[in-house]
Amino acid sequence: MPDVTTRTAPSLRLSEVFRSIQGEGELAGTDSLFVRTVGCNLRCVWCDTPYTSHAPERGERVTVEELGERLLAEDCEHIVLTGGEPLLTPGVVPLTHALREAGRHVTIETAGTVFRPVAADLISLSPKLSNSTPAGRRAARHEATRDAPAVVARLLAEFDSQLKFVVEGPDDLPEIERWLLDHNADRSRVFLMPQARTSAEYARLAPAIRRLAEEGGFRFGPRLHVARWGDRRGV
Repeated sequence: MPDVTTRTAPSLRLSEVFRSIQGEGELAGTDSLFVRTVGCNLRCVWCDTPYTSHAPERGERVTVEELGERLLAEDCEHIVLTGGEPLLTPGVVPLTHALREAGRHVTIETAGTVFRPVAADLISLSPKLSNSTPAGRRAARHEATRDAPAVVARLLAEFDSQLKFVVEGPDDLPEIERWLLDHNADRSRVFLMPQARTSAEYARLAPAIRRLAEEGGFRFGPRLHVARWGDRRGV
């Protein structure tokens, strides 16, 4: 007989749960428990988790209660919700409130295209620039979705946040400057991160992006997991 409780209780579709170091932003190097959800409303050309976006796996359907118990059983203060786009999933709202009530530090990694009344200590906002737009039939949908000013405004106003821009080179800087001006964003919370999916790509590009960040008054955003493990899953 089907489990009616699982169908009716708040739930989400889970890609994976794993423990690793936070590789990006101001908490880089922090021991963290990652919760990766299935599903994304964007189609970034350089996406490093296509199994949650371009070609999403079915994943595991779990109730919020089950997942919360599983996460709280781990002796790990920092919990990171990531994707895909975790804010697509309504179940993240009760999950984040339960985690915070239990004393966990909650980071949500989002592209800033969807708002939900979550509980979060840090919104790690990674706006997608035009360098993310794919060619072909997916371009129009991606372009229409990747910038949501009203959503970004609420996230920046209601949560402690950091901004992470994936950068390929100096040609991306004017677009970043326009974005910051349009959203009246705090420059001191901006990280420039190298666009890299492998360790070799990261090693090649990171020095140049570090220089761009220093010269432009931004913070350089390391991607420790890419530098060490490339595109391996579960790390």
